[in-house]
Amino acid sequence: MAIKNNVKPDTVLKTFWKNNQRFADLFNTVLFDGNTILKPNDLKEADTDVSSIIKFNNHADTVQRILDVVRKTAYGVDFIIWSLENQEKIHYAMPLRHMIADSLIYLKEYNEITAKNRNEKNFDTSDEFLSGLQKSDRLHPVISLCIYYGKEDWDGPFNLVDMLIMPEYLKPLVSDYKMNLIQVRKSEDFCFENQDINNLFELIRSIYNKDYDTFQRMYKNKELSTELGLTLGSVVNSQSIIKQVLAITEKGSDPNMTDPFDEMLEEMKRKEGEKARLKGRLEGRREGRLEGKREGKLEGKREGKLEGKIEGTINICKKFHVNQEETLRNLIEEFALSDDKAREYMNMYW
Repeated sequence: MAIKNNVKPDTVLKTFWKNNQRFADLFNTVLFDGNTILKPNDLKEADTDVSSIIKFNNHADTVQRILDVVRKTAYGVDFIIWSLENQEKIHYAMPLRHMIADSLIYLKEYNEITAKNRNEKNFDTSDEFLSGLQKSDRLHPVISLCIYYGKEDWDGPFNLVDMLIMPEYLKPLVSDYKMNLIQVRKSEDFCFENQDINNLFELIRSIYNKDYDTFQRMYKNKELSTELGLTLGSVVNSQSIIKQVLAITEKGSDPNMTDPFDEMLEEMKRKEGEKARLKGRLEGRREGRLEGKREGKLEGKREGKLEGKIEGTINICKKFHVNQEETLRNLIEEFALSDDKAREYMNMYW
C-alpha cells in the first residue's frame, strides 16, 4: 500500500507567502492595482498570535486566533499591519472571522498603549484615565487579505452586512465590515510581477478548469522550482506530484521540476477518464431504470386493462348464473389463456 504524504496546504502556503517579495507583490497587485505601495525590504515579521482576553461587565473570556502570515511596515514612528489568510474551503462566516482577527490586533495595540500610559501615568484628564488613552493617542491600521484556493466559485459573503438579516432601511445605520478576498480560480485578470505567483495561480487555474493544453505549455516552457511544485501539489491535492517533489528534494540533484509534472498530467487525465467512465455507467444505469419504468408502466397498463376485462367477464358469467367450468372455457377461448392462468383468475375474481 502506498504511503500517503500528510502535507497540509495551509502549512505549505504559509511558507510560500513568508517570502517578502511574494507577499509585497500579492498586496500591491490585488489591492493597489499593481502600484508599488509595499516594498519587500520594508516588511518586518510580526506576531501571528493575536489571541486575547476580552473583559466585559466583570466577565472575562479568552479569544484564540492565530493568523497565517503577518507583516509590519514602518514609516518613521508610524506603521501598518498587513495580514494574510489562506482559505481552502468556502467559509460562510469569513467576514466575521476577519473582523474579529482585525479587532484583536487593534485590541492588542490598545492594551499595549494603555499599559504604557498607566505605568508612566501619562494622563492629563480623568477622561484619559478612564479610557487609558491620551487624547492624542492613535491606533495603527490593519489591512487583511484572504486568498481562497478552492475549486468551487466563492458563493459566501464578502462583507458583514451580507451576513445579516434586516430590512433595507436599516442597512445605512449598521456598521459594515468589508473583507478583501481573491479567488485563485478567477485570478486571470491579475498580472503579478513575481513569476512564482503567476506560475502557481495559472497552474492551479488550468488544473481546476481541466485546461491540459495550458498546463502542458506552462511546465514544458518554463523552469519551475521544487518549492513551487510542492505548493501546487498540496493545493490541488496531488499525491503524485508531492511524492516526486519530496524524492527530488531528498536526492538534491535537480532543483527544477520536470518528470513530476508529466506524471501529474497523466494522473489528471487518468482521473478524468475514470470520472467519465463512472459518469457514463451511472448515466447508463439511470437511463436504463427510466426506460424500465416506462416499459413497466406500459406493461402495467396493458395488464391492468386485460385483468379488467377478465374480471368483467367473470362477473357477467356469475350474474347470469353460468357455472365455473363454462366460465373457465370462456376465459381460455376469449383471452387465449392457458388452463392454469385461467384458473388463477377464477380464484381471484369468482
